[in-house]
Amino acid sequence: MKLNLQDIPRVNTITKQDFIKHYFKPQKPVVIERFIEDWPACKKWNLDYIKQIAGDIIVPLYDDRPVDYKDGFNEPHAKMKMADYIDLLKREPTKYRIFLWNILKEMPQLQQDFKFPDFGLRLLKGIPMLFFGGENSHTFMHYDIDLANIFHFHFEGKKQCILFDQTQNDYLYKIPHSLITREDIDFKNPDFKKWPALKKAKGYITELNHGEILYMPEGYWHYMRYITPGFSMSLRAIARNPKNFSKAVYNVLIMRHFDNAMRRIKGQKWIDWKNEQAISRTHKKNGITV
Repeated sequence: MKLNLQDIPRVNTITKQDFIKHYFKPQKPVVIERFIEDWPACKKWNLDYIKQIAGDIIVPLYDDRPVDYKDGFNEPHAKMKMADYIDLLKREPTKYRIFLWNILKEMPQLQQDFKFPDFGLRLLKGIPMLFFGGENSHTFMHYDIDLANIFHFHFEGKKQCILFDQTQNDYLYKIPHSLITREDIDFKNPDFKKWPALKKAKGYITELNHGEILYMPEGYWHYMRYITPGFSMSLRAIARNPKNFSKAVYNVLIMRHFDNAMRRIKGQKWIDWKNEQAISRTHKKNGITV
């Protein structure tokens, strides 16, 4: 048995009006295949180019180890020169990923390689973020703290993306007071005996290729797996739905600080309690007895 996933619809290119009508208003994902062909980035951006212009920069790295109570919010697991990291990506599979790397802060000249597209949403121009990963590395299933509308531009290689919207929360083994599901769920090949509620979840799947854009609507859960080494850039627009916007404010101003405080006070017991609650709450909501 596999997850119940439908292919994300694809379009060659799209107008602002069609994007708003068919994808933003109904909050449905879409892959836009050829929208950025006139960007210099579409021709120039690959791992060798990034190594050439940013090789000496020290970058934060993350792997797929479980959350530890001693880790701060989004604290990196290692650091490395970008040139050494790219050499590692090309040499062998590695779990190390770069997550939320602000390219304009580090390499302002890269701004000349891309434009902020007009999809009818006001994009936040100060925080284009880059994400890198090695072969078969992956993110945990998560959603973003600000529940933003995300445009995810992929460069080099292939990347698998699995999405769920917020209506699927009851089936995903969401960790309370956090933005992730149970970290021991393998969304590539889930164990339905261990995670029976996942059988009810309905989501989306696609493979992104160089130069393609994935639109992820507000608050969508996403799991990203690098089939080959590569990188992506995300541009975002603030959540427009009042419920999502208020959730975003709560996450940033309250939830994040509460979770960090509880880690300091209770240590690993807090992490263990949250992991247990993810199972017991999910099974209770779905009438599952194990």
